[in-house]
Amino acid sequence: MCRQGTAVEVLSGGAFFVFRHGSVRNSAWANIVKQIGIFCKKKPPVDRQVLQQLVDWLSNRNYEICMDSETAGIIGQTSTCSKEEIPARSDLIIVLGGDGTLLGMARIAHSFNVPILAINLGSLGFLTDVPLPGLLPALEKVLGKNYKIENRMLLNATLLRNGQTLEEHNVLNDLVINKGALARIVELHVSVNGEYMTSYRGDGLIVATPTGSTAYSLSAGGPIIHPSMHNLVISPICPFALTNRPIVLPDDSLIEIKLQTNGEHVRLTLDGQEGCDMDSRDLLRIRKGQTTLKLVRVSGISYYELLREKLHWGSTTLGGGTHS
Repeated sequence: MCRQGTAVEVLSGGAFFVFRHGSVRNSAWANIVKQIGIFCKKKPPVDRQVLQQLVDWLSNRNYEICMDSETAGIIGQTSTCSKEEIPARSDLIIVLGGDGTLLGMARIAHSFNVPILAINLGSLGFLTDVPLPGLLPALEKVLGKNYKIENRMLLNATLLRNGQTLEEHNVLNDLVINKGALARIVELHVSVNGEYMTSYRGDGLIVATPTGSTAYSLSAGGPIIHPSMHNLVISPICPFALTNRPIVLPDDSLIEIKLQTNGEHVRLTLDGQEGCDMDSRDLLRIRKGQTTLKLVRVSGISYYELLREKLHWGSTTLGGGTHS
């Protein structure tokens, strides 16, 4: 376990420091970090040579490495911990993959206050904005204290059935309630801070963080919210009433969603990766999470540059040029 005030180094694969139960800050931490977790994309797996080079780099500098069994298996090693144990046994976590890989680790790592530097091996990379060729430049920036930490807001969701808690989760992007492929329109009653707001009838509902505002919520017509803001956004999916529009709420809002539809297949999905079925006995409570996810940023790309690059703002449909 990392002590409070422990700092970190950064590696060729990405890296940083930590301060379990404390704050991350610039300081002489380069020689303090001892344990480093590595978590990789599995399907398709990260290139064996890339992972081996990272592990060799760390081992040659006497870092203790923690990998789950699937990651270790890529380079023919045995695992020293499970995926769920990586945050508790790491002073920093390096994620190699796409946004989905980061989301999977984020739901575990946030409660340990361990920063993450994510390297983009995927296609979009809103969160994993450092490309693979940028590993060494990223390392140089972090070692030169040319980096920043972004604290990303999470959502806490509690699912109750007949007043009893069934499940509780924290998510980085969004919570989605949607109907099954053959189900009819679902009806969802929504209250905010104990006051009835409205009922949505349609294919479902999305509740997103600012980070998740550029994901599924955006496709449903929701607004883009800068990640430094602390807001929640509710976006209906294909609403029956065209006047049901997305709404942005303050971060002290308690959202309660009650399923009014009987006999239909309705599912709650967490960050598009995990989920559970819901029925008319259920009440979903959503609020701002008590923890944040710490992301290390070294790319120097602003949020607006990221939007232009990833969403192709300003690009033309002919000729591939951009507007100046």
